[in-house]
Amino acid sequence: MQTVGKLMKVFVTRRIPPEGMKILSAGGVCEVSLWDSDEPVQRADLLKGVQGAHGLLCLLSDRIDAEVLDAAGPNLKVISTLSVGFDHMALDEIKKRGIRVGYTPDVLTDATAELTVALLLSTARRLPEGVEEVKNGGWSSWKPLWLCGYGLSHSTVGVIGLGRIGMAIARRLMPFGVNRLLYSGRTAKAYAAEVNGEFVPLDTLLSESDFIVVSCSLTPETQGLCDKAFFSKMKKTAVFVNSSRGTVVNQEDLYEALKSGQIAAAGLDVTTPEPLPTNHPLLTLKNCVVLPHIGSATHSTRGIMGALSAQNLLAGLQGTAMPSELTF
Repeated sequence: MQTVGKLMKVFVTRRIPPEGMKILSAGGVCEVSLWDSDEPVQRADLLKGVQGAHGLLCLLSDRIDAEVLDAAGPNLKVISTLSVGFDHMALDEIKKRGIRVGYTPDVLTDATAELTVALLLSTARRLPEGVEEVKNGGWSSWKPLWLCGYGLSHSTVGVIGLGRIGMAIARRLMPFGVNRLLYSGRTAKAYAAEVNGEFVPLDTLLSESDFIVVSCSLTPETQGLCDKAFFSKMKKTAVFVNSSRGTVVNQEDLYEALKSGQIAAAGLDVTTPEPLPTNHPLLTLKNCVVLPHIGSATHSTRGIMGALSAQNLLAGLQGTAMPSELTF
């Protein structure tokens, strides 16, 4: 039991937005130990930093497994992750030890949806290629067939995983004149009626969609979902976009599909690993746009994420209701 008046130890695995640090400092219940860097904490430093901690504030890049929990010891009562995803945490081990978990869903939905639409448009209309041609002198004159891409007007869009983010993406795409919105997943969604969404089998979505957006959660069922068989069912003119998790895609199979012309183009905001090595084959392709996992990267969204992760942590330390607690 925590001694009355004694501050509880908290380890924060990275510099987080100042909104979060202010809340932790003002809380008056914890003493913060910070890995003071914008780069990920090294494993040895993570194991050292969590020793005796009552609370842990981590990021997606931190693998929180039994070894980390053992290093922390029996004091650890709450883990707060600055993310909507939680596949970096060994939830079975965490649950077994009675540790509460906070996360940051909802607050990054709009930012991620906006970025996904931007990525889709950039990939479909070949914007990075166009910028490069302007810079390298490839722009000689107006040519009727040069840098032609694919438009959303009258198209069919398929969304794999019509959850919060998937629905936010669909809402933003409809004003572009999309003709049909198909979606697949575990179950049909009543709210899909807002975007005239049609719940279809995955094979139907793949064969009929001009644009395919992956926004599903990472589960054993979705890991490696987008593989050779998946891409072989897509139209040769189709554009593929992933802003969910890198491991949903078999990147070797995606490379082959793009190189061979099996599909037209791909846009990725998530990869395996992250960062993607600069010599990775995908980066040699003009029809593949890769971003450095910036789906939630707006100033306001990151600030809100920082604040929510701090609030979750303090609530867990004090045994009160978290603003956003993961139930598992």
